[in-house]
Amino acid sequence: MESQVRGGTRWKRFAVVMVPSVAATACIGVGLAQGALAASFSVSGQSFKVTTDRLVGEGFSQYGALEDGYTLKGEKVKHPVAVSAFKTATITGMCQSVVTPNVPVLGSVSLKLTAGDGGTPVKAQNLYIDVAELEADATFKNIDIGVAAKDATKGPGIAKGEVEQQKANPFGFAQQADEVVLEDVKQTAWATTAGTFKLSGLKMSLSTGVKECY
Repeated sequence: MESQVRGGTRWKRFAVVMVPSVAATACIGVGLAQGALAASFSVSGQSFKVTTDRLVGEGFSQYGALEDGYTLKGEKVKHPVAVSAFKTATITGMCQSVVTPNVPVLGSVSLKLTAGDGGTPVKAQNLYIDVAELEADATFKNIDIGVAAKDATKGPGIAKGEVEQQKANPFGFAQQADEVVLEDVKQTAWATTAGTFKLSGLKMSLSTGVKECY
């Protein structure tokens, strides 16, 4: 079974995690050992943007969660997210950007990372992405929509610790697929964790002003 989806979503309500929002993203080597490990950190007050030309994910699942975080003033907040999880992911043409505002003297400062160009893609295992917003052309193979999160076994499963910390409901809505292919991805995310993350051809640049991937 294949399903094609294109659209953009702003996560104003936790219930909206039903919209398929698979994703490609990168942080530099989150090396969280092996398996499905939870993001035990509180997320920063800055989301980041990611684009990718193409992502092929094997063993996909998605469920809703609440992630603890901070504002840039240090106030505690909770972010509703759609956690997209992949057993393996191959990503080409990836760009990640984050903008730090109000830096003394400089104003806004932009950090941009690119990888996966030149014929050698980015590769990840046990990849978890806390998605806030996504646009993409997506094709799912053998997709199941509406399964309980604890029964979404095609992907790597709910990240360890999220149920115990009451970040995710094991009986809540989830979806899963044997494979997903994403093209022309534009995404905003709060965090990424992975068992392994290999970024081939990584390039990083810092510049003043707002210079994002999209």
